[in-house]
Amino acid sequence: MEQFLKGEVPGSPRLAYSETGNGAPVIFLHGIGGNRRNWVEQMPAVGAHFHAIAWDARGYGDSEDYAEPLRFPDFAADVGRLLDHLGAPAAHLVGLSMGGRIALDFFEQAPDRVLSLGLIDTFAGYDESFTPAAREKFIELRRKPLLEGKEPRDIAPSVAKTLVSSRASPAHIAALVDSMGRLHKESYIKSIEAMTRYERVADLSRIRVPTLIVVGDQDRLTPPSVARDMADAIAGSSLVILRNAGHLANIEQPELFNQVLLDFLRSI
Repeated sequence: MEQFLKGEVPGSPRLAYSETGNGAPVIFLHGIGGNRRNWVEQMPAVGAHFHAIAWDARGYGDSEDYAEPLRFPDFAADVGRLLDHLGAPAAHLVGLSMGGRIALDFFEQAPDRVLSLGLIDTFAGYDESFTPAAREKFIELRRKPLLEGKEPRDIAPSVAKTLVSSRASPAHIAALVDSMGRLHKESYIKSIEAMTRYERVADLSRIRVPTLIVVGDQDRLTPPSVARDMADAIAGSSLVILRNAGHLANIEQPELFNQVLLDFLRSI
């Protein structure tokens, strides 16, 4: 992201972001294992028409860690801090995976500050089948190797392979491994705990802003069936399923993704 302007949101914790272009703000929100580098293919394309901004969420990338436990709504509050810092009354939000849940959370907190939603390989929340016991088991499995002394870079290669399609290029896999290798271990564990224990499910029927839903056809974490259910629940939304893409469609199919996103944004 060195080719883009860098900025910081003051306060606690301090938030880092990159930006390029002018016009209506489009804010990119990365997933639980990512950082703002995940949007490196989108920033120039969107920045040619809009003010493109990609953040590092609290405890990620160049943003500060924090001592207190994480509440998942803290992420949405940070989006508000970023908008205030930019002097932007509202913005288009594009969220990948966890970033999509953050975008939905922010919409529920401040719907008048959201121009549109781009929900990428994401979901509205866990249903009742994911019981409290199952949630705790999931958390334990995810954090166990880290608590036993491994670093994010140690688990990155195996995790990355579960996120991509069968046709992912070595370059795309390497980008994911690099992304996960940059995780702040303690903050990453906090994110896993906070997101998995978060019981709120977004009320998609209340969304009245233009909404684009994109999912990879080989996404195993949030499969196309989940995306279709979201599209059915959001009036007037658009659903695009990208072929030969897994859970990170914007990384595996950047050119197609950029075209879909720009067509959507310019139609508003």
